[in-house]
Amino acid sequence: MEWQALTLSLAVATRSVLFSLPLAVAVAWLLTRGRFAGRALLDAFVHLPLVLPPVAVGYLLLVLFGSRGLVGGWLDEQFGLRLVFTRSGAALATAVMSFPLMVRAIRVSLEHVDAGLEAAARTLGAGPLDAFLSVTLPLLLPGVLAGLVTAFAASLGEFGAVITFVSNIPGETRTLPLALYTALQTPGGDAVAARLAALSFALGFTGLLAAELLARRFRARLGR
Repeated sequence: MEWQALTLSLAVATRSVLFSLPLAVAVAWLLTRGRFAGRALLDAFVHLPLVLPPVAVGYLLLVLFGSRGLVGGWLDEQFGLRLVFTRSGAALATAVMSFPLMVRAIRVSLEHVDAGLEAAARTLGAGPLDAFLSVTLPLLLPGVLAGLVTAFAASLGEFGAVITFVSNIPGETRTLPLALYTALQTPGGDAVAARLAALSFALGFTGLLAAELLARRFRARLGR
């Protein structure tokens, strides 16, 4: 049980952060550098999963992406893509829950990047995208990596949104937290639960420590 839950959790978390990363960078840039009506609303919407009960987020995903949901029904009909009760759905649920953490880390890093550097690159002939890729993005790396690792660690521990949206299916959606929950509900499962809890603790602690060390290392390289 432990090995299967671990490999599934790692696969789900990896898909989650890879899917979220480009969007998180774009949203962080909009919230930091953008000047448009509704920015406060966008900020609140992005960070909403931090204050909503995870079960409520899972329910909203079920309404939107379920087989009869507004988006899920269309995806199933047009592309044969089903998210509910699948590991792809588990990745979506963990991505939604961990997305604000990634955005916050990237945003904090971006706030310390001098916008004048981009402007200088533009005056030298670089386009907006070239200036971002060649100047801003390298300076953002500490925040990007910290956000990536933190979101990955958070994805490994997500429970409420996952079990509500994709249920607890062995080998398909039963990640580490769900396996721990199952072990606790199983007579004689205390030993398995203890091992799963210790594994979850070790993964979470390692992820947070790695995020901090990576951020410090890149800040030192950039002289910040």
